[in-house]
Amino acid sequence: MSTTQVTRSTFDDVMVPNYNPSAIVPVRGEGSRVWDQEGREYVDFAGGIAVTSLGHCHPAMVKALTEQGNKLWHLSNVMTNEPALRLAAKLVEATFADKVFFANSGGEANEAAFKLARKYAYDNFGPEKNEIIAFTNSFHGRTLFTVSVGGQPKYRVGFEPVPAGINHVPYGDLEALKAAISDKTCAVVMEPIQGEGGILPATVEFAKAVRELCDANNALLVFDEVQTGMGRTGALFDYMNLGVTPDILSSAKSLGGGFPIGAMLATDKVAASLNFGSHGSTYGGNALACAVAEAVLDEINRPSVLEGVKHKHQLFREGLEAINAKYHVFKTIRGKGLLIGAEVSEKYVADFKRFVTAGAEEGVMLLTASTNTLRFAPSLVIPDEDISEGLARFEKAVAKVVEELGK
Repeated sequence: MSTTQVTRSTFDDVMVPNYNPSAIVPVRGEGSRVWDQEGREYVDFAGGIAVTSLGHCHPAMVKALTEQGNKLWHLSNVMTNEPALRLAAKLVEATFADKVFFANSGGEANEAAFKLARKYAYDNFGPEKNEIIAFTNSFHGRTLFTVSVGGQPKYRVGFEPVPAGINHVPYGDLEALKAAISDKTCAVVMEPIQGEGGILPATVEFAKAVRELCDANNALLVFDEVQTGMGRTGALFDYMNLGVTPDILSSAKSLGGGFPIGAMLATDKVAASLNFGSHGSTYGGNALACAVAEAVLDEINRPSVLEGVKHKHQLFREGLEAINAKYHVFKTIRGKGLLIGAEVSEKYVADFKRFVTAGAEEGVMLLTASTNTLRFAPSLVIPDEDISEGLARFEKAVAKVVEELGK
């Protein structure tokens, strides 16, 4: 294998410029710690954007990948494979769903979900029932269909014309949804917590009202749990916290713990419309991906881990509130489990990404969400001592930014 030296500048030479990654080039990870090319250590509060649910190089994942890698990597869906069937069976057993479709990413899982919603309405009510209602500020992926359903116009600019038959209403605005929904609506799509939109949780009351409106209008309820699912909120999926059962659910990110995989879950009644030949994926259900995801599911779907997520949430909240009491940089701290958003105060909004940069300089990795929120989405099994150490480093970063800005 080539040992060509690569640096951040190599990105500018060879990669399409749709990303602007930091100068840090991580080369090794273990648990919730990461080391870069220079050997500098970081506490990972970013989790690969809520992906590395068991941290880096978790022994159960390494074991599953190695064992499956020595057996069988890939089969087309002309056949199927044992890991895919085992994973599907476990997802069905653990959730409301009766059937599973595997893809490679959250965007593809959502693409399948939205196609299924329209196909179900077409099969059962006719072609006129095709409208999808989603929410402003939402994010559902980067395919043309998913950016169209997503409620952030900036992701659609330059790619028009986009698919029609999609309407958006403000998140949490029940009256607006009542006014928009009709017998032409085939589905309402929502994130139980808007992730990219700023870590904005739906209330139980709103989620239940959405379910009731869908039922009253023969529309399906689609939950995008790409970011909230797989233990992230202290339940296996957040619909369980809300007491609201969707008809279709999408999962990815934490499902593979870092190995690319997505899944769409559905009831028997709805899944029947994705009949033979109606949809497909070359890599969906890949044996390697499913073997790793099965190991991830086995590790996460245990009371000790799920209860641990709630405990770790409190450690983060208490730590962030203590930092805020000293430096007054946050307007609010919100979220569930280990999906936490700290919205910065008005006077820091223009500079809020400096907290991320300063964090990296102090040895802690974190994220942003929306235009004013710092996002924390670490491993679900991050040790308490790593939370403490990471927050101590983060406090140094906050102190540095506050001093530099002189506010």
